Amino acid sequence: MQHLSPLQLADWLADETRSKPVLLDVREGWEVQHCALPGITHIPMGEIPARQQELDPDTPTVVICHHGVRSYQVAMFLERSGFETVINLTGGVAAWADEVDQAFPRY
Repeated sequence: MQHLSPLQLADWLADETRSKPVLLDVREGWEVQHCALPGITHIPMGEIPARQQELDPDTPTVVICHHGVRSYQVAMFLERSGFETVINLTGGVAAWADEVDQAFPRY
């Protein structure tokens, strides 16, 4: 598993020459309704085992949560399930709000 800072993810998403990763947000629905990065795929952590077939194991997947703990656990699970490139967003959306977008809602 790889780790990516919010600034590194922002650079990746802004780079027109790179293909975009799947942004897998594993937070609960109420959290996603409060704030979410554009273009996410939302599958709550507890639903990942039953819904992992909705994801392409060959596409780079950045796993996102509030602080990076749940996403780390999901990333480990996906990696053990055969996903090629799984990346944990270090610090989650809280770090995104601190480092990339200070207007991003916090909770």
